[in-house]
Amino acid sequence: MLSKVFSFGLLGIDAYPIEIEVDISNGLPALTLVGLADTAIRESKERVRSAIKNSGFNWPIGRITVSLAPSDIKKEGAAFDLAIALGILSATGQLNSKSIKEYHILGELSLDGSLRPIRGTLPICIAMSKSAKDILIPVQNAKEAAVVSGISVWPLKTLKEAVEFLNDPGILKPFRIESKDSLQNDPEYHLDFSEVKGQYLAKRAIEISVSGGHNILMVGPPGSGKTMLAKRIPTIMPNLTIQEALEVTKIHSIMGTLPKNTGLMNLRPFRNPHHSISSVALVGGGSEPKPGEISLSHQGVLFLDELPEFNRSCLESLRQPMEDGSIHVSRVKQSCVFPASFMLVSAMNPCPCGTLGQHKNPCRCSTTQIARYHSKISGPLLDRIDIHIEVPAARYQELSSNLPAESSAQIKERVNRTRVIQRERFKNEGILSNALMSHKQVRKFCVLGKEEGELLKMAMTELNFSARAYDKILKVSRTIADLAGSDSIKAEHLSEAIQYRSLDRDFFV
Repeated sequence: MLSKVFSFGLLGIDAYPIEIEVDISNGLPALTLVGLADTAIRESKERVRSAIKNSGFNWPIGRITVSLAPSDIKKEGAAFDLAIALGILSATGQLNSKSIKEYHILGELSLDGSLRPIRGTLPICIAMSKSAKDILIPVQNAKEAAVVSGISVWPLKTLKEAVEFLNDPGILKPFRIESKDSLQNDPEYHLDFSEVKGQYLAKRAIEISVSGGHNILMVGPPGSGKTMLAKRIPTIMPNLTIQEALEVTKIHSIMGTLPKNTGLMNLRPFRNPHHSISSVALVGGGSEPKPGEISLSHQGVLFLDELPEFNRSCLESLRQPMEDGSIHVSRVKQSCVFPASFMLVSAMNPCPCGTLGQHKNPCRCSTTQIARYHSKISGPLLDRIDIHIEVPAARYQELSSNLPAESSAQIKERVNRTRVIQRERFKNEGILSNALMSHKQVRKFCVLGKEEGELLKMAMTELNFSARAYDKILKVSRTIADLAGSDSIKAEHLSEAIQYRSLDRDFFV
């Protein structure tokens, strides 16, 4: 007998429909899988056989052929176990073969017939919402699947429950949840800026950076608080919108980094890869392209600590995604575009020993060592970082002070006000923050007066800034003006922005 079951596969961060055909004929007992199945799918024959037997059903005696169409696309993962098992039971008349065609079926089987969660539920449901079919899914993935409107989600715990449901659909009710209910209004963080003593200039620069979505580089000696500051940046970032949460959840669902029993991710991602990371792990790729760290930090923070210790090729591979907000990964078999709109936060020591510029603890590095250390970071990459700041060692008076520091909630309130101004400004421009302005938009929204124009002219001449730096200064100036509630960019706003581009003239020479 022949039966057909419908499912979905993943290709990059998108999903595509799969038709699973099961044919049982006379012959020596065997189960053959065709359709470019990977090892996990080929091993499913053992899981499916044990699950069917242990669930109290009969395993057919004969030759079983399972075809996964389209046959020219490689399939990955164990998400087809349930569909294959139900296809076999349908072909042998152990369940209602008519009702099975009304659903898309996904789930990994345990040997005892229970269902295990799968990856990529959200992108599958987004793709599936274009069709009229409902979805049978493991109960652990129900919240994630239900955030997509227009489909009915039927959560299941076991293979036996799936068979009972298909024979009598009235025994279960679909699982429903509102997308907005999956997002907390105020996400809870265990870190707070009030825990950081001193470093007022660094906090100010970080506030500007988050308000406009600007990349930032912190340079300072070991123990000055660079990492401490970076880890608290998500606590002052605006809450994720529904659309942003869907984008973030989609990527983390595919990579299996989504927290258990989660509908939508409500926290901005914070990724902190070790400096030994490879280029493929950072930007994405592989023979079957998968998102990298820059995509996992989409709509969040990518923190690169000890920046000069990263492989040069890794750092250079960031240049295009930092400009475009996405990464195009091309391989012989396929090409994928992964979103990568992240805020780059980087930190480094001023020299190999870390004490350059300190009078009481003189630097022990030679000029050659310092030059070699700084040369690990290319000029084009530095040029793409909007704000460069120095984070000096904290003084004893600041560390021992009991004066209350400004909390993340207070800083976030100002950041949110600034983002509201930007959303209103760019409502017809297709962007949300100052950092994303094109050159044309910079000309439109960053108009300078005569005094401000002369100031920028002098800075460009004296400090030899690039054309990209010119735009970066204007973007940061626009953000500083927004924080001050000013409609126009004034000289003091421009002067502060220029200061944030001047640090490399002292360190990177």
